[in-house]
Amino acid sequence: MTSDTAIVLQARMGSERLPGKALRRLAGETVVGHCLRRLMHAGVAPVVLATTIDEEDDVLAQEGERLGAQVVRGARVDVLRRFVQVIRETGATYIVRATGDNPAVDLNAASRVLSALRTGSADYCCERELPHGAAVEAVRSDVLLDASAHATEADDREHVTTYVKFNRSRYRVLLPRAPAALRRPDVRVTIDTVADLAYMERVLASVRRPLPTADGRGPESHGPAPLAEIIRAADALTAQARVA
Repeated sequence: MTSDTAIVLQARMGSERLPGKALRRLAGETVVGHCLRRLMHAGVAPVVLATTIDEEDDVLAQEGERLGAQVVRGARVDVLRRFVQVIRETGATYIVRATGDNPAVDLNAASRVLSALRTGSADYCCERELPHGAAVEAVRSDVLLDASAHATEADDREHVTTYVKFNRSRYRVLLPRAPAALRRPDVRVTIDTVADLAYMERVLASVRRPLPTADGRGPESHGPAPLAEIIRAADALTAQARVA
């Protein structure tokens, strides 16, 4: 596990469409628990839970610590500033950004996008055509610091990487296609609503595996289901719905 990278999961309890989403139960675990465990299982870099200093996020910070993540707390709306805080506290050269509404993120996505940054071919990298909610973004820390120094629009501050993605004359942006077997942008595995939560409960229940133990030993150490299995489960549910 490299120490020049931080995988940063941004999450907070104050979701407008689904309040308390991060700690909702999903297939035997909290939503944020699924997110953290999948990112940790990849073994690419230490995982940081970046949440807010709001009192309502105290329970979320406790959950992150319980699951073994470093917790960094900062601004609620200015999420870019929160990421700058992570960079300063970890000293990371590279940042992988993930969000707390994606409990089925591809286990190998972080490794793939980081390789583009490490070879020097990009400042920012995110794969195209993965299922909606399965991707992560990788960005150089110095680029995020530069973006933070120049971004003034509220959307750019809230969404962290938009200033980088839309200033291609300033930054080297790479958007490669995902591996062929995982190119399924028609599949949705993110959670925004109660209906999404119920759907993902059905999907993950059909591929449910014992949750990994904290020390990684024992019969539970084989880890979470690969994205390909989750896609097959989603396809099976779609087929069942058509028959019904």
